[in-house]
Amino acid sequence: MFYHASQTAGIKQLEPRISNHNVPLIYFSTKRENVLVYLSNAVEKYCREHHFAYDGKWSKWGPYGFEKDGRLRFEEYYPNALESTYQGVSGYIYEAAEVKDSGFALQIPDAVTSEIPVEVTGCEFVADAYVELLRAEREGRITILRYEELTPQKKEWIRKTMLQEYADAKEHPEYQFFLRGTFPELF
Repeated sequence: MFYHASQTAGIKQLEPRISNHNVPLIYFSTKRENVLVYLSNAVEKYCREHHFAYDGKWSKWGPYGFEKDGRLRFEEYYPNALESTYQGVSGYIYEAAEVKDSGFALQIPDAVTSEIPVEVTGCEFVADAYVELLRAEREGRITILRYEELTPQKKEWIRKTMLQEYADAKEHPEYQFFLRGTFPELF
């Protein structure tokens, strides 16, 4: 089974869209738990909650990677990032029985992409993404590294990285707004 997360209800056929790789693709994972992080975008959620008017393409926020064993690892780059991004957020996990892999090299464990439309074979409504992420953590299917658990070296890396991200985001006022709000000590 192949899984894809979306905020949009009622999708019968998934269509390729341009994302971070600037290639029209549909992104899937063969692990349901790996798509949970796509049910919310911290940048968009923060901006909307703080009434930041924006009609462009939202910057993506993905503070996650993978453990050596392939499990997804979500890292909180600021206090309560997981809760503030996902608590109360609902969405849909779409299933596809067949996906013709595009071969686009993502270097992401268990990821598959398609350049052509894919028929949806199932759909699950997720009432609260935060609850689902915590369940996946309890069951050992993902790892969550809380902000309080970060080493001083990791916090320094985050500080430097966020300052550089801010400087590089001159054409993305929504991302700068998000960074100023979630890292007030830096700005």
